[in-house]
Amino acid sequence: MSSKIETAGLALHGVGVALGGQQIIEDISFDVKPGEVVGLIGANGAGKSTAVRAALNLVKLAAGHIAVDGVDTASLNLKERAKLMSYVPQGTPVHWPLVAERLVALGRTPHLGPWDKISNAEQEIIKAAMVETDTWHLRERIATTLSGGETARLMLARTIAVGAPYMLADEPTAALDPYHRLQVMDIMRAQAKAGTGILIVLHDLSFAQNYCDKLVLLHKGKILDQGDTRQVLSDKNLMEAFQISVSRWSDGNTDYLMPSTGVTPASEAS
Repeated sequence: MSSKIETAGLALHGVGVALGGQQIIEDISFDVKPGEVVGLIGANGAGKSTAVRAALNLVKLAAGHIAVDGVDTASLNLKERAKLMSYVPQGTPVHWPLVAERLVALGRTPHLGPWDKISNAEQEIIKAAMVETDTWHLRERIATTLSGGETARLMLARTIAVGAPYMLADEPTAALDPYHRLQVMDIMRAQAKAGTGILIVLHDLSFAQNYCDKLVLLHKGKILDQGDTRQVLSDKNLMEAFQISVSRWSDGNTDYLMPSTGVTPASEAS
């Protein structure tokens, strides 16, 4: 039986994870409300991917708990959790020679019984997810023959096809060219506008500033800051978390951050 403990949203409460005897994240607390994009940022090794996996109950918690719309996820079975939270993992290769459309159809698995066939309504959901991610033209291709960028968009389509109220994505733009990186971020914003709560791991600070409603900045496994994007992306926070300074400018529609280490390139050092 599920346990009611909180209000609407995906919420991490005092979450800690230890792997191989090492504390990876400690006392992590933040939430993702329906209809907002929350960016999870931090340097490599800060604990971002572990925090996402913890939210999905894919790693054992050493402390704390996770709630989705007031229900402790520890009280849910795998299928129930899959209906509530979909996942775009980082750089996941496809090992099976499935037709692309069939791969996306796997996103509907949590909603189907073991012997159920995909209905016309299910098929429309699958098609809509592929159209939105610009992969419908790939529907008859074998997934293992696709490029890294095409595969990444296909995995995003599969995630959208789940239709879960919360979507978690671990660096979904990493393998993409500039056009499709922007397209994926636009899709995330569109999903949020339709009411989905989005938690997304990002390395691009300009994307974090322009596409996210709020940010959670991790540093050495703990939250250094969270809240409004401008607050979190302060000069002080960026220096402490990334050891960088930034130049800032705006074209009136988009704000830009250009990171700098402060080290003079060798070609300019003479």
